[in-house]
Amino acid sequence: MEITRVTVREIDMNMVKGIASIILDDCFVVHDLRVVDGDRGYFVAMPSRKLPNGDFKDIAHPLNSETREMIQEAVLRAFFKMKKEKEEKVGEEE
Repeated sequence: MEITRVTVREIDMNMVKGIASIILDDCFVVHDLRVVDGDRGYFVAMPSRKLPNGDFKDIAHPLNSETREMIQEAVLRAFFKMKKEKEEKVGEEE
């Protein structure tokens, strides 16, 4: 399996700093991955839905740590690249 595309947009909702989508093998998309600034640094949270009891349950998630790490690395790389490009653009405008 290969992540063939990552799109990310910056938001600021408490600890959530970005929303991402990934395309796997140019044929399957997963939307609404969240880039979270947590107590131990940034991480990627899988798409989830809120249950009637208030808990959250993942809608889609990797089945092993290797795949989770691959997804997290790709999404965070795209997130920080987007932030850097945005900062450089602002610097050029000043």
